[in-house]
Amino acid sequence: MPGLLQRLQGWARTVRRDVHALWIAARDPRTPWAARALALGIAAYALSPIDLIPDFIPVLGLLDEAVLLPLGILLVIRLIPPPLMQEFRAAAAAAEARPRSRAGAAFIVLVWLAVAGLLLLWWFWPRAAG
Repeated sequence: MPGLLQRLQGWARTVRRDVHALWIAARDPRTPWAARALALGIAAYALSPIDLIPDFIPVLGLLDEAVLLPLGILLVIRLIPPPLMQEFRAAAAAAEARPRSRAGAAFIVLVWLAVAGLLLLWWFWPRAAG
């Protein structure tokens, strides 16, 4: 069992590094535009504390982290030229040694809350009788 746990931890570290590499790729002008758009969306979703499918829903709650997110990451990695992806992975690995920012996490939470607030406002806004 310890071997399985170590492999899962290694896989999780690899996914975390690749998500960070995709965030770097999304902001790099050398990355093809389709890969940039997908990378930005996947990295924002992966780094966001809010899930598409809440984790408290049995089985389905872990579906996005266990299946959808890795498939999206693999798709974007295939769209990025290999030399660029190696550079982005190296930059992500170097960034792991630096201290983490709580301000970035707070910003993502605020963006998600703003979007949710706007959706609720739009949903409950009185509509003119027509």
